[in-house]
Parts: sequence; structure tokens; C-alpha cells
Amino acid sequence: MRVIEGSAFIAAPSGGMTLALLGADVIRFDQIGGGIDYRRWPVTATGESLYWHSLNKGKRSIAVDFRHPEGQELLARLITAPGAGNGLFVTNFPARGWLADSALRERRADLIYLNLTGDRHGGSALDYTVNSKVGLPFITGTGEQQEPVNNPFPAWDVIAGQQIALSLLAAERHRRLRQEGQFITLALADVALATMGHLGYLAEVEKNGVDRQPLGNHIFGTFGHDFPCRDGRRVMLVGVSPNQWQALVRVTESTAAVAALEQELQLDFAREGDRFQARDRLYTLLLPWFQARDFATVTAALDAAGACWGPYQTLCQLVTEDPDCSPANPLFTRIEQPGIGALLTPSYPAFFSAFEREPPRPAPRLGEHTEEILAETLALDASEIARLHDRGIVASPAA
Repeated sequence: MRVIEGSAFIAAPSGGMTLALLGADVIRFDQIGGGIDYRRWPVTATGESLYWHSLNKGKRSIAVDFRHPEGQELLARLITAPGAGNGLFVTNFPARGWLADSALRERRADLIYLNLTGDRHGGSALDYTVNSKVGLPFITGTGEQQEPVNNPFPAWDVIAGQQIALSLLAAERHRRLRQEGQFITLALADVALATMGHLGYLAEVEKNGVDRQPLGNHIFGTFGHDFPCRDGRRVMLVGVSPNQWQALVRVTESTAAVAALEQELQLDFAREGDRFQARDRLYTLLLPWFQARDFATVTAALDAAGACWGPYQTLCQLVTEDPDCSPANPLFTRIEQPGIGALLTPSYPAFFSAFEREPPRPAPRLGEHTEEILAETLALDASEIARLHDRGIVASPAA
């Protein structure tokens, strides 16, 4: 399956990368010299974008001056190339002009074209503007601050990337069964709104008429919080399921005290909602057990009890100390990324019993596959390719 990708930022490249990790031939086209996100942070000391290279691993790259009509014609031919595995296109560029669905569909009627937009009206939006719109910054933080708190993780972009991959696969299956292509529109804002609806945030306002309040490190509707150990390390404890809750009570030797608190408050801590109502009292009750013990003692006891917990650790600690974030985990392979060096690189996170996942491949150098794509997919001969190079319509990396 070959997917042509014209993209920038996170969501669309993430969708293409997901398909590449699953084995699709994803050809990314970029403006000669790189697009708007080619040098986006984080970068190495020499200015190579770790962001760009991480999101484009496993793809092939063609560099084309698509401001020029001849470059546009090359890419239109590539997008609509014949063959059962071709004719799939994903972009977050505006679907107009030479990239209009009608213009491309004249060349291939069963084209599968997915266009990601900011909002359903075709307007501009990024993860951070969408996140502010759906209200989450007002329930992030402790509630002591007066201003909303943004989440540094671009969740809607990442979710949208998965929706892109899923939508393309659904449309490809439809085409195999019905011999029909289609134009798919996906709005980043709608991804966020749909998710908020799926998780009950919207229903909570409609039926209860309340704004959810920020809770700090408590978990809404159940019991969970972070606890400091004697040596300053912290752990996050979660008691969502009955077994998780009972393990937490047992390991902290709090059975009698918890039962007394239930009776005092006339609550039943077998119910998640009751645990949530008593969250502050429960936290105060459990806290001394953690404060009296070092991190190593706490974590060993939590493991022995079957509690659900996680350590608080920095990104540096994750990368340098956690064996799950290393080649010891079959998710990861250390690969050589041209221009950057060795990088710990994840594969697709699912493991399949019927086939082996291919190890991740590095991101391409900009225009690395220009000549082979022109020759193999568009069947151009060497003289035509040389002419395109000479006129600055296409480019390959410098030798």
C-alpha cells in the first residue's frame, strides 16, 4: 500500500508515520529546502530537527518545487498513480487549486483523499488552540491559580494522527469491496470535540449543569494521588478497581482506619464515587505510611501487594534509567539517523502473532528518494530527471 503525504506539524505526519510503521510505502513530498516544520524544535546542537526526523521515520522523501506548475504536475501524477496499491493521499494543505479533490479525481476516480483541517469550516487551528476551546486548561492544575493551565502534550494532534491512519484504512477497505474512492475530511477541532463527548465531559455539563473543577493530582471520580516518600521521591497510586483499592489499603496497613472513616462519613469505599468524595481524608490517612519509608522500600512493598502505581521521573530519568525505555524492550531499536547519529527509536506498539513487525527505519534525508520515485513510480527516464534537476523543479541531497 502506497500513501502519498503532503504535510506539516504533527497530526498529518503522525498519521503517515503510523502507516509506515505498519509497512506501508509512505512517500512524503516537501518543498526544496524543507517546509515550515523542517527545522522545528527540539533540534540538535547542529540544528537538525529531532522533531521532524522522529515524525517521519520509515518514509521516503521527494523534494519538489510545488510552487512551480511543473512540480505540481509531477506530484499530481504521483498522487493519482495507477495500480491497486496507489491512489491514497493524506494532507493538511488546503484542498484547493491543484490539490482540489475535483482536480485530482479527474485523473483517478477511485482516489482516496484525506484532508485534515483545523476546524470544520476549514479554518486554521493547532492543538493548543483546540485544547483551550474544549475547556481542559480550566480543569488542569490545583485550582489555586486563577489562570488556565495548558497541557504541554499535543494530545489532539496525536489522536488525530491515529484517526488519519484508521480513516485511510477504512476507506481502502471500502475501495477494495466497492471499487469506490472518496474524499475524507477530518477536522482537528472535531477530533477533540468527539473525544470529549466519548468520555462524558459534554454529557456532564448537559445533565448536571456544572463545570468540573481542577483537582490537582487527584483523579476525578475515584481515588488516586501522588505520595512523597521519605527520601523525596514520589509515586503515583491509583485505586480505580476494587483489587487496586484493596491492595493500597493492605500495603499501607490501613484496613481498620479506612473502615472507621467509612463509618464516620457514612460512605462505602467499595464504590469509586465514595472514595472520590473522601479523597482528601483518605490521602491524609494514607500519607504517613509513605512519608516514613524510602522509595525503594515503598516500591518493593507496592509490587508485592499488587498495587497499581508508577514512579515520578523526569524525561532524563526515563531515557537513562528506565529499562522499559531501552533496547531491552522489544518496542525499541537503536538506529543510525543520518545527520544526527544513533537514536533510540520505537516501532509500532502492537505485537502481531501472524507476522513480524519490521524494525523501524530512519527518517529520510530531504529528497533522498527523489530520483528513484521519479524513475520507478512515474517512469521518467534519466534525461527527463536530469532536466528537472537542472531547472530546479526537483532536488536530491548533496553528495
